[in-house]
Parts: sequence; structure tokens; C-alpha cells
Amino acid sequence: MNVKRFKTICGLFVIAALLWGAVCFFPFSAWAGSCCGGGGGATLLLPKYYQEMVDVSFDLEKYDGFWDQGGKYTPDPAGSDLRQYRMNIGYARRFSSRLQASIAVPYVWNSNQYSSRTSRSDGLGDTTLSLWYEAVDDRSAWKIREMKDLMPSITIGSSLLVPTGISPYDNVNSSFDVTGRGFYRLDGNVILSKTLHPWSAALSLSYGAYSERSVNREYDNYVEPYRKKPGNRSSDSFSISYIYYLGSAGDTLTGTASFSHLREADATIDGIQNTSSGFLKDMVGGTIAYSSTDRDWGVRAGWNHSVKQNNWGKNFPATDIYTIGVNYGFR
Repeated sequence: MNVKRFKTICGLFVIAALLWGAVCFFPFSAWAGSCCGGGGGATLLLPKYYQEMVDVSFDLEKYDGFWDQGGKYTPDPAGSDLRQYRMNIGYARRFSSRLQASIAVPYVWNSNQYSSRTSRSDGLGDTTLSLWYEAVDDRSAWKIREMKDLMPSITIGSSLLVPTGISPYDNVNSSFDVTGRGFYRLDGNVILSKTLHPWSAALSLSYGAYSERSVNREYDNYVEPYRKKPGNRSSDSFSISYIYYLGSAGDTLTGTASFSHLREADATIDGIQNTSSGFLKDMVGGTIAYSSTDRDWGVRAGWNHSVKQNNWGKNFPATDIYTIGVNYGFR
């Protein structure tokens, strides 16, 4: 990472801390988001004191330029307006004190104007099924009395991306119309988080591998059949949160600043590496959330931003993602 980019990241975190230091996000463990993937849903995690939770959120992802394979950023042509809207519905259930599972299903609307071309489409996105095990609990969230109180909570899990969306290998005219990747992907996930009120920090790591499939169609054109397998995907994110208590009633505002990194290796076609298919993307983000006194209800609003400069991505579009959401937990 070059010095200029490092300074940019540090500056964004400082600004976020100043903006949200007096307000703030509900705990990171409540919602671990995923970035891209053609309308794939995020992963819902239950806090310790809930048996079930329902979450509904709405995303607007606005595309604005792209990075080439060398990391050079190029804006879209004048007059372009590329957008994807998503409604995400998630449900999580606890099976024991440490084991829980969840499902997240998005519905996607595409609305695109690129140069002289206009297109609109909608359909289900890719479904995410997850299983989580809370391996280590946070020993102390209020005061550090001894060194072992610094131990973070550790949650490990696995997620399966199910290709329920419309992919480039279905009856679509262009990449503007897709809502899913068209491949199964199995991820291994680890989340480490530590709270020391009013602050908390979290690190999320994920590594996934796609299944291989036969392809005989690309954007409504039939082609000579071949076998394709996307490259393995890794993602990581780091976030810092500040919790602000509203009066004596116990309601809270939580503000979170985050940095995330996504990378996917080159795909293979009939076992041969396709050197133009891999990509990477970095984003910074901020979220503010409100939780009621009993914390059964929660609402949030967030923004994830691509820094539209060279070397913040490769072979991938630059986007801004705006999110609003609400959840309800059952004890």
C-alpha cells in the first residue's frame, strides 16, 4: 500500500470517528455484510440473548466508473446512470447457546442507462445459507482487570451461496440484466470482536471456493460447451464502533467506520487460467444505528464507498452502496 493511499485511509477513519463519536451502530455481530456478488444476501448473526431474528433492508448500489486490470480508474461516459436496487430479507435461528443458522434472500431491480442504451430487469438474487459457532465469548465488555480480559470473542462459520439469481448463463441480453453469479460458493468465515464500552472493534475474514459447472450459453447466445470455475474469493473487513447511550432509558445510537477488501482470483475455463477474469476492490464505509431500550428493535442506515482513484480496485466497477434496514429479535 503506497503512502498516499495509507494517508487517505487514515484520514477517512479520523473523519468518521469525529462525525460519529457522539452518536453510533448496533453491535457488529448483529449483521456481517458482504460486498458484491450479483445480488447475494448478507449474513445475519444473532446476539447472545436472542433465539430468532428477522431483518429487512434495502440497498441502492450506484455504479460510477471502473478500474482496469492495471488499477487505473476510468469514469463512465457522460449521461450514464447505472443502478441496482435490492430488498434483502434475512432470518436467523439459534439451536443452542453457541450454534445458530441463518438465511438471506435478496430481490434485485436493475435500472441502467449507459451511453445510448437503456435496460431494466428484476429477479431474485443469490441466496446465502450460513451456519455459525460461537467458539469464544468476550470475557469483559466493561473493564480490563487482567490480561485475559483482552481476549476477543471468536465466531467461526460456513456460508453457502446458492445461485438462485439470474446469471450471464441464462436468458439475458447483457451484464446489466444479471442478478446473480450462476455458481455455488462455499465460504469459511471467522469474526473476531472486542468491546470495551463505549468502544468496540471487529475483524471479519472470509475465504471461499466456487463449484465448477458446464456452460453452453452466454448472454442469450449459445456457445460450444465448456467447463468454467471462478477463482477463489477472499474478503476481509475491519470496523471500529462507538456506542452512545440516550439519556437514562437505555436506548443507544452506534456509529461504525469500516474498511473492507475483496479479491477474487482468475477463473479457469476447461482447466486453463483466464488471466483477465480476476478482480479486487477496496471500500470504506460508515453506519449509524438505533436500538430500543429492550433492543428487540433496531434500525440502521449505512454507506459503503469506493474511492474513485487509481489502485483502489482492479478489473471491477466502482460503486456507492446506500443501505437502510430494520430488524426485530425474539428472545
